[in-house]
Amino acid sequence: MDALNPAMAPAFARHPGSSAALAERLLNFVLFITVLTSAIAFIEPSPHDVLIFVLLLTCVAARVPFDRKLTPLLLPTVLWLVGGAMSVIQVGDDAKALQYFGTSVYLGIACIMFACLFSGGNLVRLTIMRRAYILAAVIATVGGYIGFFHLLPFFDLFLFNGRASGTFKDPNVYGPFLIYPLLLLMVGFLTRGVTLLGLATMAFLAGGLFLSFSRGAWFHFGLSSVIAIAVLYLASPDPRMRTRIVVFGLVAALAVALIVAALMAIPLVHDVFLIRAKAIQPYDVGPGGRFSLQELALTAILEHPNGMGPDQFGNIYGGQQHNVYMEYFLVYGWLGGATYLTMILLTFMIGLRSMLLATPWQSFLIAAYAAFVGEAVESMIIDTDHWRHFFLIVGLVWGLSVASINWRRRLVSEFNAGAGAMTPCLG
Repeated sequence: MDALNPAMAPAFARHPGSSAALAERLLNFVLFITVLTSAIAFIEPSPHDVLIFVLLLTCVAARVPFDRKLTPLLLPTVLWLVGGAMSVIQVGDDAKALQYFGTSVYLGIACIMFACLFSGGNLVRLTIMRRAYILAAVIATVGGYIGFFHLLPFFDLFLFNGRASGTFKDPNVYGPFLIYPLLLLMVGFLTRGVTLLGLATMAFLAGGLFLSFSRGAWFHFGLSSVIAIAVLYLASPDPRMRTRIVVFGLVAALAVALIVAALMAIPLVHDVFLIRAKAIQPYDVGPGGRFSLQELALTAILEHPNGMGPDQFGNIYGGQQHNVYMEYFLVYGWLGGATYLTMILLTFMIGLRSMLLATPWQSFLIAAYAAFVGEAVESMIIDTDHWRHFFLIVGLVWGLSVASINWRRRLVSEFNAGAGAMTPCLG
């Protein structure tokens, strides 16, 4: 597990020369601000939306390269957008439809850009991203507590139907946003040790996640946590480390239970929990419920190979089907839906192939992959189509997977070269 130590810098990600130092520092600064502002999502356009393009310009200035091994991510992303463009033509006079497609374009660009940014295994950038994301999560969670407990006069900005939404419009987006930083902290405890500040931050974020009362986010966090701990267990050759991982997993589960119990002692929390804890909610069943709309969506997908365009299914049937994979078949047609699903499956496979490789950034990849799998599963019961943090996580999985593949090839090459040098000449 020594390879999990981020203090180890990869030889192929050395610091840039003096001529590029200014561009690199500017890139790191803009990366920090861009990730930090990803928590501000209750206004449109958000600062994050603008900063993505500023970050893109700084990437060009810093000459961030495109690794050819990212092509399997680039091609389905481009085809997904081509399918979207073909579908949006049908409703081209709808300003909201054009805005929807424009958001897809910028998120597709952001995903590729983040993959390029991290494909070199640059630990400085990874550390900057980690700090910015955790701080963004803390800011969002402060808003969640303010909203749920009515702590300030403008508390309603951070509240949605009695549930904490933080600095997001929807608690179902706010909750999942907190999961990757929670996993970063959890994996950090196991690979670098426990700190008092880290424990306090994790407890604070876990409480904020609970107050979102998003059943999907709760399930997502549970699944992703199990995946992260299981991968860490498999990746460790040290029996003592494996014992530590198992003990930590049990202690973490107990700690989460205690946090929930403490919050449940508050009458307001208890009342909302009793409503949200039901397996079936009123909007799930009935003629206009989630399940019946999903049945109608399947029929609509077969009837519209070129898609219906953004919002058209909801306008016709009076609601959304709450399944992102159906969503993209409905909105962007068979081409857009199939290529988006392909992108998800390819991300699953490349991350699965790479996360067990012992590299200096393995902990970042394990946390990103666990968050990705949890959110990909959650996407079957909710529309995650334009969740900004999801495209960051996909980019991270691809970038760090490519970095891991390059790292392994370099080690094999050095080993072979060393073995060749030691072989006696038989001439």
